[in-house]
Formats: sequence, C-alpha cells, structure tokens
Amino acid sequence: MTDFRISEAARLIGVSDDTVRRWAADGLLEAREDESGRKVVSGASLARRAVELAPQVHERGAVRGSARNRFTGIVTAVERSGVVAKVDLQCGPNRVVSLMTSEALDDLGIDVGSRATAVVKATTVIIETGQR
Repeated sequence: MTDFRISEAARLIGVSDDTVRRWAADGLLEAREDESGRKVVSGASLARRAVELAPQVHERGAVRGSARNRFTGIVTAVERSGVVAKVDLQCGPNRVVSLMTSEALDDLGIDVGSRATAVVKATTVIIETGQR
C-alpha cells in the first residue's frame, strides 16, 4: 500500500497541510506513523477523499456532454496572435492551456480573471509515476 507524508498528500489534492492533518484527526483519512515516526496517510484513503471532493455536475439545465475530465479554474493569461488565441487556466494545482480561434475567445468573453472550465477529451492519456 502506498502512503504519503502530510505535505505530499496536501499537494496532491490541492489543500493545506493543516487540512490533511484535520481530516486525519477527524477520521476522514487513514493515518499512521511510518518507520521514521512521521505521520503518513494511506494512498487509498486519500484517493477516496479526492473523489468525494470532486465537483459533481447534476444541475438541471447544465451543459451535458460525454467528457468527464473537467478542470474549473481562473483564467491567468490570454494571448492573441491573429486568428489564434492561447488561454491559460489555473485549476487548483493544475495549469491547463487551451488553443482556440480568436473568434471563439471573443464569443466566450474570456479575459484574465474570468472563471472558466476546460473540458478535455482525448484518445490517449499517459500516466507517469516516480520510481519505486
């Protein structure tokens, strides 16, 4: 089973170290001391908590689609170059970059500071992990 130190667990799901400690104290995360005496949380309980915290879109009238990878955040940069525009979103700990037409940028009314959701639909997803 994979365990994570408090600070690493906090970074993985985008919360503070204190929040992870509080969740562990409240029993929302499985925690124990490792061989070095440091508090760690189980990867399985952290994964369950991340799923519990994930936003759910169930509102009537909301846009519906087949894509399940949605990242909501704030627009941090907009660059326009002729017919093409680049939009940077900061979605929690994740930076998402989208290329679109300048016309789409205007139609959506996107400016730095706007709230936006990136919808990712890909045929290939590559996952990397650190070495064991």
